[in-house]
Amino acid sequence: MSDRPIPPQRGSAWHRVIPAAGALLAALAVALSAYAAHASDGEVQARLQQAALMAFGHGIALAALGLQPAGAIARGMFAAMLLGVVLFSGSLVLSHLLGWPTRLAPLGGGLMIVSWVGLAVVIATGRWRG
Repeated sequence: MSDRPIPPQRGSAWHRVIPAAGALLAALAVALSAYAAHASDGEVQARLQQAALMAFGHGIALAALGLQPAGAIARGMFAAMLLGVVLFSGSLVLSHLLGWPTRLAPLGGGLMIVSWVGLAVVIATGRWRG
């Protein structure tokens, strides 16, 4: 008997949550980009567009990659990616809307970087499914 983790089956909660979260991120990114273009300017507009860009790109990646059966390590990278984009983009948006500091943006950016490097290692070593 193998000790390899069993990939999530189609229809499992995991198989729906990550791709749905990715699609939602992409939709919010489009709305945020429109808001930035029409309701802000200068540095604020640049920050909001950067938040939208990160949310859109990572949302598309999560929507596509999350549909594939994946092992525990890849699923962990997806979760880190989702948390990273929420921290990064959320920090920039909340800075504009509520005047909060952007302290969480670097942590979010680091999580996004680590998750992509982790996925590269998972793919290169053939451990996508466990």
